[in-house]
Amino acid sequence: MSSTDPSRLPRTVAAFEAGRRAGLHRGGQFYVSRQGEVVADLALGEARPGKPMKPDTPILWLSSSKPFAAVAIAQLWERGLLDLDDPIARHVPEFAQRGKEGITLRHALTHTGGFRLLNLGWPQASWEEVVERICHTRPEPRWVPGETAGYHLASSWFILGEVVRRLDGRPFESYVRSEIFEPLGMDRCWIGMPEEVFDGLEDEVAEMENTESRTAVAFPWHKRLYLTRSNPGANGCGPVRELARLYEMFLARGRTPSGERLLSPQTVEALSCPHRVGLFDKTFQTYLDWGLGLIVNSRHYVAGRDDGDEEPIVPYGYGRFASRRAFGHSGRRSSTAFADPEHGLAVAFAVNGIPDAESHDRRTRDLVENLYRDLGLAPSQG
Repeated sequence: MSSTDPSRLPRTVAAFEAGRRAGLHRGGQFYVSRQGEVVADLALGEARPGKPMKPDTPILWLSSSKPFAAVAIAQLWERGLLDLDDPIARHVPEFAQRGKEGITLRHALTHTGGFRLLNLGWPQASWEEVVERICHTRPEPRWVPGETAGYHLASSWFILGEVVRRLDGRPFESYVRSEIFEPLGMDRCWIGMPEEVFDGLEDEVAEMENTESRTAVAFPWHKRLYLTRSNPGANGCGPVRELARLYEMFLARGRTPSGERLLSPQTVEALSCPHRVGLFDKTFQTYLDWGLGLIVNSRHYVAGRDDGDEEPIVPYGYGRFASRRAFGHSGRRSSTAFADPEHGLAVAFAVNGIPDAESHDRRTRDLVENLYRDLGLAPSQG
């Protein structure tokens, strides 16, 4: 069902098939462009039992959705509606409750805010209820905003979405659709799918499966409640060929496929350059560097180390062959999207099986490193 020849990436496809045989996933999509030219647009395996994966099948991105909130904040920054070092409470006053008055937008974008509230009640709780719960929570003890780091799965992204809503007036999902997805030509992508759209796509969306035991059990995330209620950090959905357009825009210094300017070159640089450097991440339990809503290649923290017979794998990483300037984001043990400016690469892939973390990290490493090998971008000894 691919729109390009899988034989163009033989090692990459072989790595995908090895994962499928091992029961890690049922199907997936893989998109690569280089210097603006499509190298691969692959759909492999099944979207659901008995239903082939297609290049235009909507598939959940999970946390690979997060950079879109960062882009929305960056657009409002360009328009002079906010400053990155504004306290969040300047735009959402009730966020100041219980000692959070000093936490800034930059802290939220770099996961250094210290309000990693896990029980948000979503999707059963409404947007307003989720925001109220986050505003009412206390900051974590012994957490110094900007100096203590820990990945926030959802809380900071709902608050960033609420900042967008209050400054623009539209719901976050409407803003992202109109101001980011549509200009980028991401026509089959949503964060919070309208009910009428879900009615037409209900049987097409790929099912995500828990494959930790290698016996696939479907998650309910493809169902109405999960797809139609916006979660800025987790429920972006669409083909990965369209997800990759975000990274093609970054490589084009802020321009869309039609030549429209979505962001200035200076803003693209601000998003993708390191803002958080050398901090230990309390969630991932490793050192990770961050731009604004984007993970900057952090392999240098483990390069040269040897745990047994191989280099340790950086979670949410881009393998051993990506350049130091590579940046992007991954999503809950199932998706990765990134740009490698030194090679002009935009890459996005998603699979519909979520195994244990170690199996997924190895799967991602194998897919990305074999991609670099297929493109002739890996050193000969790799």
